[in-house]
Amino acid sequence: MDVEKLRNLTDAELLHQQQELNDQLFRLKFQLKMGQTESLTKIRGLRKDVARVHTVMREKELGIVAHGNDQPAVAAAGDAQAAPKKAAAGKKARAKSKPAAKGKTAKSAKKKTATAKARKK
Repeated sequence: MDVEKLRNLTDAELLHQQQELNDQLFRLKFQLKMGQTESLTKIRGLRKDVARVHTVMREKELGIVAHGNDQPAVAAAGDAQAAPKKAAAGKKARAKSKPAAKGKTAKSAKKKTATAKARKK
């Protein structure tokens, strides 16, 4: 699916397109689990299309306008500068509120350093 075509759609059409893609993705995943199909490339393509639709919807929400060479530019300077700052602040808050990684990574790092020290001796 072409991004330029998606950018020319209205909000309602984008929402409809997202619902259609999610429905197709569900059907393909269901067929895959039932053993009726093995088309992983179609599933991957649909997932990417869903992501493109989400991206275009978010661009419209933030007021980002894309130029001909797919480099996004901000439409209105005053409003658009505030929106990314708010989004960045939200990401920082979410990052702080996330629970720490499961203990496996920290434990494995400690274990690796302990075994490295033992080898040196």
